[in-house]
Amino acid sequence: MTLTQAEKYEAARAHGTPLFADLPGDIDISFEFFPPKTPAMETTLWESVQTLAPLSPRFVSVTYGAGGSTRERTHATVERIARETDIKPAAHLTCVDASREEIDAIARGYWDAGVRHIVALRGDPPRAGEKFVARPDGYASAAELVEGLKRVADFELSVSAYPERHPDAATATADIENLKRKIDAGAVRGISQFFFEPDTFFRFRDAAAAAGITAELVPGILPVSNFAMLKKMAASCATHIPDWMGRLFEGLDDKPAARQLVAATVAAEQCRRLYAGGVRQFHFYTLNRAELAYAISHMLGVRPKVSEGQ
Repeated sequence: MTLTQAEKYEAARAHGTPLFADLPGDIDISFEFFPPKTPAMETTLWESVQTLAPLSPRFVSVTYGAGGSTRERTHATVERIARETDIKPAAHLTCVDASREEIDAIARGYWDAGVRHIVALRGDPPRAGEKFVARPDGYASAAELVEGLKRVADFELSVSAYPERHPDAATATADIENLKRKIDAGAVRGISQFFFEPDTFFRFRDAAAAAGITAELVPGILPVSNFAMLKKMAASCATHIPDWMGRLFEGLDDKPAARQLVAATVAAEQCRRLYAGGVRQFHFYTLNRAELAYAISHMLGVRPKVSEGQ
């Protein structure tokens, strides 16, 4: 990718001044949550929503468990966000273990509830280690799901993207081609799986552009609050964890405050380097906690919007 003059200036500025000095906040942010399982988790989730809402995210998404295992809780959480906040919610929806009629009915329910944005995913099998097998009466891929949802209503549709290749993809080229099918079917953006080295995203962005993908590609940012959990998550989606990250988090298992500081520093630097490369949209995987995502957004120049008259 050839940098513009403005991007070259920004890259030089990033190296010549304090990294986060006076950033203008000219970015779009969004946040991802998962549906709570217990009353205590629901309290934590809503405290996080209330903390992040003043940053005016363009949307918040709510995940959907393997095999539709959180279907009702996802629906309830999305509806509550739509009903009780000014934030635009986006509901995750997958192809797993459901017929086309069932999925279309869920989508119509979201539309009737005022939800206009869906994150359309093929989805993971409900049992670890199994391969995805489409139901004969179901959608066979995320691209088919996007087409089907567009027939139901004029949803805004986001899809997943994989800077390091989906584990089921035969090659990186095949994975890019699959992303293009999803975009061509009607999706307006790809939200990436988490990654930890900015160059990984830049190479992916260049490859997507070379394949004719012009839709928005948004990096998914995962601040690391628990390194042991991260290793499990990364293994399941074939995400590379740099060796230096493991060394950086050594000795912090019983020091949560220090771990939070290290996590925020690592993720903020990642975002700053992405920003220097022209990225202006960020999607944060919050794990239902607001502190790290709020701190990083703040460092990138995002501030609560102040209404007129205040």
